[in-house]
Amino acid sequence: MSSKIKNFKPKNRIFLAPMEEVNDIAFRLLCKKFNCGLTYTGLTNLLMPKKLILEDKPVLQIFSKDEKGIKKFIKKYDKEVSFFDFNLGCPSKLAKKHGFGSYLTNLKTIEKILKIMKSSTKKPITIKIRKSNLSFDLLKLAEKYCNAIAIHPRTKEQGYSGEPDLNFALEIKNKSEIPVIYSGNVNEKNYKELLKKFDFLMIGRTCIGHPEVFAKLTGKNSKISFKDYLKLALKYDLPFRQIKFQAMNFTKGLRNSTKLRNNLAKCKNVEDIMNSTIS
Repeated sequence: MSSKIKNFKPKNRIFLAPMEEVNDIAFRLLCKKFNCGLTYTGLTNLLMPKKLILEDKPVLQIFSKDEKGIKKFIKKYDKEVSFFDFNLGCPSKLAKKHGFGSYLTNLKTIEKILKIMKSSTKKPITIKIRKSNLSFDLLKLAEKYCNAIAIHPRTKEQGYSGEPDLNFALEIKNKSEIPVIYSGNVNEKNYKELLKKFDFLMIGRTCIGHPEVFAKLTGKNSKISFKDYLKLALKYDLPFRQIKFQAMNFTKGLRNSTKLRNNLAKCKNVEDIMNSTIS
Protein backbone atom coordinates (compact mmCIF):
# COMPACT_ATOMS: atom_id res chain seq x y z
CA MET A 1 0.00 0.00 0.00
CA SER A 2 1.08 3.58 -0.60
CA SER A 3 2.56 5.48 2.36
CA LYS A 4 2.46 8.77 0.47
CA ILE A 5 -0.18 11.22 -0.68
CA LYS A 6 1.08 13.17 -3.68
CA ASN A 7 3.28 16.03 -2.42
CA PHE A 8 3.05 14.77 1.17
CA LYS A 9 4.34 11.82 3.16
CA PRO A 10 2.91 11.38 6.69
CA LYS A 11 5.09 9.82 9.37
CA ASN A 12 2.85 6.74 9.46
CA ARG A 13 -0.41 5.45 7.98
CA ILE A 14 -2.73 5.88 10.98
CA PHE A 15 -4.50 9.25 11.25
CA LEU A 16 -6.75 11.05 13.71
CA ALA A 17 -10.21 11.21 12.13
CA PRO A 18 -11.86 14.64 11.95
CA MET A 19 -14.31 14.90 14.85
CA GLU A 20 -16.42 17.87 15.84
CA GLU A 21 -15.89 19.02 19.47
CA VAL A 22 -13.27 16.36 20.20
CA ASN A 23 -10.43 17.62 18.00
CA ASP A 24 -9.38 20.75 19.87
CA ILE A 25 -5.73 21.86 19.70
CA ALA A 26 -4.79 20.22 23.02
CA PHE A 27 -6.23 16.86 22.01
CA ARG A 28 -4.63 17.01 18.56
CA LEU A 29 -1.23 17.80 20.04
CA LEU A 30 -1.55 14.81 22.39
CA CYS A 31 -2.41 12.56 19.46
CA LYS A 32 0.62 13.88 17.60
CA LYS A 33 2.82 13.34 20.67
CA PHE A 34 1.64 9.73 20.81
CA ASN A 35 2.67 9.10 17.21
CA CYS A 36 -0.49 9.83 15.24
CA GLY A 37 0.54 9.94 11.58
CA LEU A 38 -1.57 13.01 10.81
CA THR A 39 -4.12 15.06 12.73
CA TYR A 40 -7.33 16.55 11.33
CA THR A 41 -9.33 19.46 12.66
CA GLY A 42 -13.05 19.12 13.14
CA LEU A 43 -15.41 20.83 10.70
CA THR A 44 -14.24 24.39 10.12
CA ASN A 45 -16.49 27.25 9.05
CA LEU A 46 -14.92 29.25 6.21
CA LEU A 47 -16.54 32.46 7.41
CA MET A 48 -15.57 32.06 11.06
CA PRO A 49 -13.69 35.22 12.17
CA LYS A 50 -11.92 33.53 15.11
CA LYS A 51 -8.22 32.76 14.50
CA LEU A 52 -7.50 29.04 14.36
CA ILE A 53 -4.71 27.43 16.41
CA LEU A 54 -2.86 25.07 14.10
CA GLU A 55 0.46 24.38 15.83
CA ASP A 56 0.16 20.64 15.12
CA LYS A 57 0.09 21.43 11.37
CA PRO A 58 -3.11 19.44 10.86
CA VAL A 59 -5.26 18.76 7.85
CA LEU A 60 -7.76 21.59 7.90
CA GLN A 61 -11.21 20.15 7.22
CA ILE A 62 -13.69 22.62 5.81
CA PHE A 63 -17.39 22.51 5.01
CA SER A 64 -19.33 24.70 2.61
CA LYS A 65 -22.31 24.55 0.30
CA ASP A 66 -20.79 26.92 -2.28
CA GLU A 67 -17.42 28.38 -3.27
CA LYS A 68 -17.88 31.63 -1.34
CA GLY A 69 -14.82 32.53 0.75
CA ILE A 70 -12.82 29.38 -0.06
CA LYS A 71 -9.89 30.99 -1.88
CA LYS A 72 -9.38 33.65 0.80
CA PHE A 73 -9.64 31.07 3.57
CA ILE A 74 -7.09 28.72 2.02
CA LYS A 75 -4.62 31.54 1.39
CA LYS A 76 -4.97 32.63 5.02
CA TYR A 77 -4.01 29.24 6.46
CA ASP A 78 -1.98 27.66 3.66
CA LYS A 79 1.38 27.88 5.46
CA GLU A 80 0.01 26.51 8.74
CA VAL A 81 -1.52 23.22 7.59
CA SER A 82 -0.44 19.95 6.01
CA PHE A 83 -3.27 20.11 3.50
CA PHE A 84 -7.01 20.75 3.11
CA ASP A 85 -9.94 18.35 3.28
CA PHE A 86 -13.47 18.99 2.03
CA ASN A 87 -16.15 17.31 4.11
CA LEU A 88 -18.86 15.56 2.13
CA GLY A 89 -19.72 13.06 4.84
CA CYS A 90 -21.11 14.87 7.88
CA PRO A 91 -24.56 13.36 8.70
CA SER A 92 -25.58 15.81 11.43
CA LYS A 93 -28.91 17.62 11.72
CA LEU A 94 -27.06 20.91 11.27
CA ALA A 95 -25.56 19.63 8.00
CA LYS A 96 -29.05 18.64 6.85
CA LYS A 97 -30.50 22.03 7.82
CA HIS A 98 -27.86 24.01 5.92
CA GLY A 99 -27.15 21.59 3.07
CA PHE A 100 -23.49 20.75 3.63
CA GLY A 101 -21.57 17.54 4.37
CA SER A 102 -23.40 14.42 3.18
CA TYR A 103 -26.39 16.60 2.27
CA LEU A 104 -24.48 18.48 -0.43
CA THR A 105 -25.36 16.37 -3.48
CA ASN A 106 -25.13 18.78 -6.41
CA LEU A 107 -22.16 17.45 -8.36
CA LYS A 108 -21.68 20.70 -10.31
CA THR A 109 -21.44 22.67 -7.08
CA ILE A 110 -19.04 20.13 -5.57
CA GLU A 111 -16.85 20.31 -8.67
CA LYS A 112 -16.77 24.12 -8.50
CA ILE A 113 -15.66 23.92 -4.86
CA LEU A 114 -12.95 21.34 -5.54
CA LYS A 115 -11.71 23.27 -8.56
CA ILE A 116 -11.25 26.47 -6.58
CA MET A 117 -9.64 24.56 -3.71
CA LYS A 118 -7.12 23.00 -6.08
CA SER A 119 -6.32 26.34 -7.70
CA SER A 120 -5.80 28.04 -4.33
CA THR A 121 -2.95 25.89 -2.99
CA LYS A 122 -0.05 23.69 -4.06
CA LYS A 123 -0.72 21.44 -1.06
CA PRO A 124 -2.79 18.26 -1.29
CA ILE A 125 -6.58 18.37 -1.43
CA THR A 126 -8.72 15.47 -0.17
CA ILE A 127 -12.39 14.75 0.33
CA LYS A 128 -14.17 12.62 2.92
CA ILE A 129 -17.35 10.85 1.80
CA ARG A 130 -19.92 8.33 3.04
CA LYS A 131 -21.60 5.41 1.36
CA SER A 132 -24.28 6.75 -0.98
CA ASN A 133 -25.53 6.47 -4.54
CA LEU A 134 -23.15 9.34 -5.37
CA SER A 135 -20.01 7.73 -3.96
CA PHE A 136 -18.55 6.64 -7.29
CA ASP A 137 -19.39 9.96 -8.93
CA LEU A 138 -17.56 11.67 -6.08
CA LEU A 139 -14.64 9.31 -6.59
CA LYS A 140 -14.39 10.47 -10.23
CA LEU A 141 -14.32 14.10 -9.09
CA ALA A 142 -11.72 13.26 -6.46
CA GLU A 143 -9.52 11.61 -9.10
CA LYS A 144 -9.75 14.82 -11.14
CA TYR A 145 -9.04 17.34 -8.38
CA CYS A 146 -7.80 15.55 -5.25
CA ASN A 147 -4.73 13.71 -3.99
CA ALA A 148 -6.66 11.17 -1.88
CA ILE A 149 -10.17 10.22 -0.81
CA ALA A 150 -11.45 9.13 2.60
CA ILE A 151 -14.39 6.74 2.79
CA HIS A 152 -16.63 6.11 5.80
CA PRO A 153 -18.86 3.29 4.51
CA ARG A 154 -21.98 4.04 6.51
CA THR A 155 -24.88 5.97 5.02
CA LYS A 156 -25.90 9.35 6.40
CA GLU A 157 -29.07 7.68 7.68
CA GLN A 158 -26.95 5.26 9.74
CA GLY A 159 -24.92 8.06 11.26
CA TYR A 160 -22.45 6.22 13.50
CA SER A 161 -24.65 3.22 14.25
CA GLY A 162 -24.61 -0.21 12.67
CA GLU A 163 -21.69 -1.88 10.98
CA PRO A 164 -19.68 -0.02 8.32
CA ASP A 165 -19.89 -1.70 4.92
CA LEU A 166 -16.31 -2.86 4.43
CA ASN A 167 -17.09 -4.44 1.05
CA PHE A 168 -18.36 -1.09 -0.23
CA ALA A 169 -15.17 0.61 0.93
CA LEU A 170 -13.14 -2.05 -0.85
CA GLU A 171 -15.08 -1.34 -4.06
CA ILE A 172 -14.01 2.29 -3.74
CA LYS A 173 -10.43 1.19 -3.14
CA ASN A 174 -10.39 -1.22 -6.07
CA LYS A 175 -11.69 1.41 -8.49
CA SER A 176 -9.67 4.35 -7.16
CA GLU A 177 -6.64 5.77 -8.95
CA ILE A 178 -5.69 7.80 -5.87
CA PRO A 179 -4.87 6.70 -2.28
CA VAL A 180 -7.84 5.70 -0.14
CA ILE A 181 -8.15 6.51 3.56
CA TYR A 182 -10.50 4.16 5.42
CA SER A 183 -12.64 5.38 8.33
CA GLY A 184 -15.15 3.42 10.39
CA ASN A 185 -14.72 1.41 13.61
CA VAL A 186 -10.93 1.17 13.29
CA ASN A 187 -9.50 -0.28 16.51
CA GLU A 188 -6.68 -2.32 18.05
CA LYS A 189 -8.24 -5.60 16.91
CA ASN A 190 -8.71 -4.86 13.21
CA TYR A 191 -6.15 -2.22 12.23
CA LYS A 192 -3.49 -4.65 10.94
CA GLU A 193 -5.89 -6.30 8.52
CA LEU A 194 -7.29 -2.95 7.41
CA LEU A 195 -3.79 -1.62 6.71
CA LYS A 196 -3.37 -4.47 4.24
CA LYS A 197 -6.48 -3.35 2.37
CA PHE A 198 -6.23 0.46 2.41
CA ASP A 199 -3.50 3.05 2.02
CA PHE A 200 -4.28 4.86 5.28
CA LEU A 201 -6.64 4.52 8.25
CA MET A 202 -8.51 7.04 10.39
CA ILE A 203 -9.23 6.43 14.07
CA GLY A 204 -12.20 8.29 15.49
CA ARG A 205 -14.28 7.20 18.47
CA THR A 206 -11.68 4.62 19.56
CA CYS A 207 -9.29 7.43 20.51
CA ILE A 208 -11.78 9.68 22.32
CA GLY A 209 -10.35 9.99 25.81
CA HIS A 210 -7.46 7.76 24.71
CA PRO A 211 -5.05 9.61 22.40
CA GLU A 212 -2.40 7.10 23.47
CA VAL A 213 -4.02 4.51 21.20
CA PHE A 214 -1.84 5.79 18.35
CA ALA A 215 1.27 4.89 20.34
CA LYS A 216 -0.07 1.41 21.05
CA LEU A 217 -0.69 0.79 17.36
CA THR A 218 2.76 2.03 16.34
CA GLY A 219 4.84 0.46 19.09
CA LYS A 220 5.59 3.59 21.10
CA ASN A 221 5.35 4.53 24.79
CA SER A 222 1.68 5.04 25.65
CA LYS A 223 1.59 6.29 29.24
CA ILE A 224 -0.85 9.18 29.72
CA SER A 225 -3.21 10.85 32.20
CA PHE A 226 -5.78 13.60 31.97
CA LYS A 227 -3.16 15.97 33.41
CA ASP A 228 -1.36 15.81 30.06
CA TYR A 229 -4.46 17.14 28.33
CA LEU A 230 -5.22 19.69 31.03
CA LYS A 231 -1.74 21.21 30.84
CA LEU A 232 -2.16 21.86 27.12
CA ALA A 233 -5.75 23.03 27.48
CA LEU A 234 -4.68 25.68 29.99
CA LYS A 235 -1.73 26.71 27.81
CA TYR A 236 -4.09 27.41 24.90
CA ASP A 237 -6.76 28.93 27.12
CA LEU A 238 -9.49 26.53 26.10
CA PRO A 239 -12.91 27.27 27.60
CA PHE A 240 -14.00 25.48 30.75
CA ARG A 241 -16.87 23.70 29.00
CA GLN A 242 -14.39 22.12 26.59
CA ILE A 243 -12.05 21.02 29.38
CA LYS A 244 -14.99 19.50 31.26
CA PHE A 245 -16.17 17.73 28.10
CA GLN A 246 -12.74 16.17 27.58
CA ALA A 247 -12.44 15.26 31.26
CA MET A 248 -15.62 13.24 30.85
CA ASN A 249 -14.09 11.54 27.81
CA PHE A 250 -10.95 10.59 29.74
CA THR A 251 -13.01 8.57 32.23
CA LYS A 252 -13.76 6.03 29.49
CA GLY A 253 -12.47 2.64 30.57
CA LEU A 254 -11.44 3.74 34.06
CA ARG A 255 -12.54 1.93 37.18
CA ASN A 256 -15.55 3.68 38.77
CA SER A 257 -16.02 5.72 35.60
CA THR A 258 -19.70 6.40 36.33
CA LYS A 259 -18.83 7.84 39.73
CA LEU A 260 -16.06 9.93 38.21
CA ARG A 261 -18.42 11.39 35.62
CA ASN A 262 -20.99 12.18 38.30
CA ASN A 263 -18.29 14.04 40.22
CA LEU A 264 -17.15 15.89 37.12
CA ALA A 265 -20.72 16.92 36.33
CA LYS A 266 -20.71 18.91 39.58
CA CYS A 267 -17.47 20.76 38.76
CA LYS A 268 -17.92 24.51 38.32
CA ASN A 269 -14.39 25.49 37.31
CA VAL A 270 -10.98 24.12 36.32
CA GLU A 271 -9.83 24.03 39.94
CA ASP A 272 -12.68 21.64 40.76
CA ILE A 273 -11.57 19.39 37.92
CA MET A 274 -7.94 19.54 39.06
CA ASN A 275 -9.07 18.40 42.50
CA SER A 276 -11.06 15.51 41.11
CA THR A 277 -9.62 12.01 40.88
CA ILE A 278 -9.64 12.15 37.06
CA SER A 279 -6.64 14.49 37.07
